[in-house]
Amino acid sequence: MSTAKSSSKFLKLVVLVLCLAGSEQSLVGALPDTENGRYALSPTADGVLRLDTRTGAISTCNNSGGGWACYAVPDERAAMDTEIGRLQADIVRLKAETERLKADLASREPTVPGKIEEPLPKSDSLKPAEPKVAESERKIEIPLPSDRDMNRMMSFLEQAWRRLIEMANRVQRDIDGKI
Repeated sequence: MSTAKSSSKFLKLVVLVLCLAGSEQSLVGALPDTENGRYALSPTADGVLRLDTRTGAISTCNNSGGGWACYAVPDERAAMDTEIGRLQADIVRLKAETERLKADLASREPTVPGKIEEPLPKSDSLKPAEPKVAESERKIEIPLPSDRDMNRMMSFLEQAWRRLIEMANRVQRDIDGKI
């Protein structure tokens, strides 16, 4: 019976070796694409940054407790290419519109009615215009105030001065009394 036991053990060992060899072969076939060079992985603080070397797509991968998950990073290059295309179309449209406006302007009458070809004489804009009158009519007389008007003005100034002095004296007395 000992030979039967040893052959049974040997048979189990052979089956185990064959199973392991078969599973190794199946593992080689199921290797991730990182082994084939499709993805380049770079560690980050939150997880891993994955670059698809065939398409150029970038994904962020992290372990959120329920397992690893990868999310595509928005491709700003596609948005920029779209905007560049829109701007180039605008440039083409504006160039065509400019050419149309130039042609429309050229087809119009070359001169504006009432326009004169010779330049206007230059004049000094800061210098006041002089009236065309005789020299004798240019004199301006300013009437001086009468003696009565001067007396009224002096009386007003004297009263204002007296009131100002009286107010200053009252303020001085109030300050002296309080200190």
